[in-house]
Amino acid sequence: MDNNTNVTNTNDNGGFLWGLLGCCIPLVGLILFLVWKDNKPKTAKAAGIGAIVGVVISVVSYILMMVLGLGATYLAM
Repeated sequence: MDNNTNVTNTNDNGGFLWGLLGCCIPLVGLILFLVWKDNKPKTAKAAGIGAIVGVVISVVSYILMMVLGLGATYLAM
């Protein structure tokens, strides 16, 4: 039983592309994190961090667009 666990852990190398996928599609990153958190902890962490980064970037860009939109509206008056 321990050998099977070691085999799955040797294939767990993190993976930048899983983090990038999580950043581009945060819901997928969250789902991958929840599915892989026990079997592939490094890859799950990469996907989870990607999801968090994607959400933060979305929120910051939304706030920035709101501020710029309000500024443009104020200048148009």
